[in-house]
Amino acid sequence: MAVRDEEIQSIKQRFGIVGSSPALNHAIQVASQVAPTDMSVLITGESGSGKESFSKIIHSLSHRKHGQFIAINCGAIPEGTIDSELFGHEKGSFTGAHEARKGYFEVTNGGTIFLDEIGEMPMSTQARLLRVLEYGEFIKVGSSKVQKGDVRVIAATNVNLLEAVENKKFREDLYYRLNTVPIYVPALRERGEDVDLLFRKFAADFSEKYRVTPIKLTPEAKILLLKFRFPGNIRQLKNLVEQMSVLEMEREVTAERLATYLPQNESRLPALLRSQVNGESSFSERDILYKVLFDMKKDVSELKKLVFRLLDDSEGSKNEILRDHQNLFEDMDQEVEDITDEPSSTPYLIQPSQSSSGHSGKYDPNRIEDITHEAEETENESLSLEKKEKEMIIRALLKNNNKRKYAAQDLGISERTLYRKIKQYEIEE
Repeated sequence: MAVRDEEIQSIKQRFGIVGSSPALNHAIQVASQVAPTDMSVLITGESGSGKESFSKIIHSLSHRKHGQFIAINCGAIPEGTIDSELFGHEKGSFTGAHEARKGYFEVTNGGTIFLDEIGEMPMSTQARLLRVLEYGEFIKVGSSKVQKGDVRVIAATNVNLLEAVENKKFREDLYYRLNTVPIYVPALRERGEDVDLLFRKFAADFSEKYRVTPIKLTPEAKILLLKFRFPGNIRQLKNLVEQMSVLEMEREVTAERLATYLPQNESRLPALLRSQVNGESSFSERDILYKVLFDMKKDVSELKKLVFRLLDDSEGSKNEILRDHQNLFEDMDQEVEDITDEPSSTPYLIQPSQSSSGHSGKYDPNRIEDITHEAEETENESLSLEKKEKEMIIRALLKNNNKRKYAAQDLGISERTLYRKIKQYEIEE
């Protein structure tokens, strides 16, 4: 039975949901239709899009509304204790179990459990959860007694569970058991004018909270706001409005002022680094910084070789060679801008608006000697960076009696990275 528009508006008012996009209305309609049943529901959507609100809608509109509702973040519970948290344990079942404890499935009998970030649940716990969904029974940790439970399970995730199933990180049978009724919560960037409605709602809330005049956007600022993708969704927008409500002196915000609060959407790291960070092997921030610096050192070395070749040229064709290789300097300039997001101040790169020779971004062949000297200095600085890093590693190893684990912790890098650095610098332990 379809849900009328009046009922959808009533649900929005009751749960404080702002917006009127078709995707949002459809999600509310599905939630209200499945609520009276006991079917399992899987809510999908990006982090910060408001998935927990839909679990509360389902519970409040169900016959379990007078029972208990518990929201659990599966990713926040350590793997060694999640079974005990969910299903309880007997006294003495493990170290520290000084007394028996009831789990959430026993405490919430007759109610609803919302399992957020279900994709982070360990495989062993997934098997226990599947038994609860299939047969309504569970076993406490350290017990052999089967207990019955009447609990409705609503799960949510911000990852692609089908990919997790293919990668053997999530049980296929559990996925299809949870996904009886799927609900997709749209990301903020998919909700059109809802972004402006939420902005005004948050502005009114924070004006009351901080006793200030509500901030408003100029028409140009509103256009800029609607174009921004908001990777953090509603949570990011709310934090943005709160920050502006407190810091802005002028209560009408222009597009220029709004732009100062909006971060860059895309990472400015090179594509290779972005793929490594998002792939199986991840880097710490320090590892990434070292990678960028050493790549820059390599580029400087190549530039130095080119300059020396120009100086050694006996045929007098320096100017022609330099003009032919002008694209090398322009490409290097672009790489530095991609990394720092600032105009490069490196001496061997000529900025279009800062060329001292008046050639607007072109090299002056008469400055070859200056370029060579500056390249040598930059090379020396790069070598000094390696020397400093080697010294830091040696000091950390000496401090921790050559124990790599603790030395890596002091340096703020992984033990694997430290091992690689030790081999690279031929450090004797």
